[in-house]
Amino acid sequence: MKTLIVEDDPGYRLLLERALHSWQAQFVSLADGNEAWAALERDPEIRLVILDWVIPGMDGLELCRRIRGRETSEPPYLILLTGNQKKEQVVAGLEAGADEYITKPFHREELRARFNVGMRVVSLQRSLSSRVKELESALKQVTELQGLIPICCYCKKIRDDRNYWQQVETYISARSSAVFSHGICPSCKEARIVELRRRKNG
Repeated sequence: MKTLIVEDDPGYRLLLERALHSWQAQFVSLADGNEAWAALERDPEIRLVILDWVIPGMDGLELCRRIRGRETSEPPYLILLTGNQKKEQVVAGLEAGADEYITKPFHREELRARFNVGMRVVSLQRSLSSRVKELESALKQVTELQGLIPICCYCKKIRDDRNYWQQVETYISARSSAVFSHGICPSCKEARIVELRRRKNG
C-alpha cells in the first residue's frame, strides 16, 4: 500500500517526505498533476494521496475529480492541501472528491492524525472489497432451486422439465453445488434388519 505526494513547493514536499519516512510509510513523491495522474493509472497500490491544490499541469481540484471519476472498488483516500482557508474553498475541495482538507502551514501532528484516519479507511475498504469478491465467487457456484418441484409420493423421484423422473440426489446435484453422501437412517435400518431376518427364517 503506497502514498502519493503531489507537491510542487520543494520545502513542503521535503516536509511531507520526512514525515512519511518517519511513519515508515511507503510513498512516491511528484510535483506535477499530470505525472500524478499517470502514476495513479499505472500503480494500483497507491491508496492514499496527499496533494496540493495549486500544482503544475492538472491542478489538485481537477485531479480529485479525475480520481473520483474512475470506476474502482478501492478508491484512494485524498488529503487536499491549500493555503486558502475560505469556507468556499473548503467546500469546493470536498465537493471535488477530497476526503480531508488541510490548510498550510500544516501542523505535523494534525497531518499524522488525518493520515492515520485515511489508512484505517483504506484498510476497511480493502477488507470489504475482499469480502464482496468472496461472496460474488460463492454466488457464481450456486444455482438456486425454486418454484414448484413435482415429486412422487411413493418413490420420491423428481420430475424434471423434460418429463423425466430422476432420483432426488441426481436432480439436485445437476442444479446446485451440493454433494451427497449416502447412509441409512435408524428407522430404515431397523426395517431392513427385520426384512433380512424374515427372508432368512422364511
